[in-house]
Amino acid sequence: MPPAATALAEPLTRLLGTELPVRLRAWDGSTAGPADAPTVVLRSRRALRHVAWSPGELGLARAYVTGEIEVDGDLTDALRRCWHSAREQASRPELGLRERVAILRTAARLGVLGPRPAPPPEEARPTGALHTRRRDRAVIAHHYDLGNDFYRLVLDPAMAYSCAYYRDPRDSLETAQRAKLDLVCRKLGLRPGMRLLDVGCGWGALLLHAAEHYGVRATGVTLSAAQADHVRAEAARRALPEVTVLLRDYRDVGDEQFDAVASLEMGEHVGAEHYPRYAATLYRVLRPEGRMLLQQMSRGAVAPGGGAFIESYIAPDMTMRPVGDTVAALERAGFEVRHVHALREHYVRTIRDWADRLEHHRDEVVALAGAARLRVWRLYLAGGALAFEENRMGVHQILAVRPTTDGRSGLPLELPEVTG
Repeated sequence: MPPAATALAEPLTRLLGTELPVRLRAWDGSTAGPADAPTVVLRSRRALRHVAWSPGELGLARAYVTGEIEVDGDLTDALRRCWHSAREQASRPELGLRERVAILRTAARLGVLGPRPAPPPEEARPTGALHTRRRDRAVIAHHYDLGNDFYRLVLDPAMAYSCAYYRDPRDSLETAQRAKLDLVCRKLGLRPGMRLLDVGCGWGALLLHAAEHYGVRATGVTLSAAQADHVRAEAARRALPEVTVLLRDYRDVGDEQFDAVASLEMGEHVGAEHYPRYAATLYRVLRPEGRMLLQQMSRGAVAPGGGAFIESYIAPDMTMRPVGDTVAALERAGFEVRHVHALREHYVRTIRDWADRLEHHRDEVVALAGAARLRVWRLYLAGGALAFEENRMGVHQILAVRPTTDGRSGLPLELPEVTG
């Protein structure tokens, strides 16, 4: 029997239709593949058992989260090489029966075959009908209720969990997030005394910034109790009684109208079937001639939920849509779309800054959430940054208005504030 890595290299090469994109180191210490590439370390046969039972991204993710697979070298580079190989494989014909039997025989000789391993406990298992209030609360809690202390280690001091805006390549994460908040406030035309609603307000970065620096009365809506607690504590600490947060579903927002409405990276969580209702809600709570700013991730028909790993470990039930579909949905709700601003490259930088903070605080992250959760977030951030870098995902700010019945938008002829 040849060394494990050598035995694995041959069927993997047949599966991929090309040379191995990364180096392999098997449990017996043997290696195969390019010497100048990151090394994927298979700590035991159990790593391959995960993949055998759940072929593709999910099985690999389970093996990585449990520590059965490790990456020695740059995780992003390893993912980039594997994605490139997967794209090349997509154009090749499927393996025939003889090749599949040969692969199974190799797996049997290596002792890979065996009972299905249990999924890691970090994997989400939502129940009930899709996008019911109960299920949505559970899904949000899975991701956002890891604890405010956890997110303080990863995010900037304002706890802004959305794409930042880097006016200068030298900007820090904190500076870029503050610039994003100012950009949103300028696009909305916020002035003292105006009333702002933030649907899916997160930890209140926009609410607190708009109230403190633009003098507005700011109301936020979130499903996360941990987020609501943070906003209330911060508003009290900064003496901002004009900041209010409501712990409720967006579908339960009342009929009160606001001068401006924002929703930053929340629309991805409402589901395609419910998106018309979400858009209609944003329209209903905005006064005529008011402005609405939607920041939203976008993706085409391939993996609109982000892929098996994201859907299982980070954001179950998430749905991203092409930006054109989002614009069309807003227009059907009654909005007039006035400006679309692509921020894809900014998200690459944002996520890599989050990843740097995660590594800087890795011991504290492990103490708070465990080693497996650290590995989930390493994979999440590395894969997310790469998806934006390669244009497999995008992110856009969409500025819209609610015109009056006779067509008045309330906007000046020029909007210099929509850029830089």
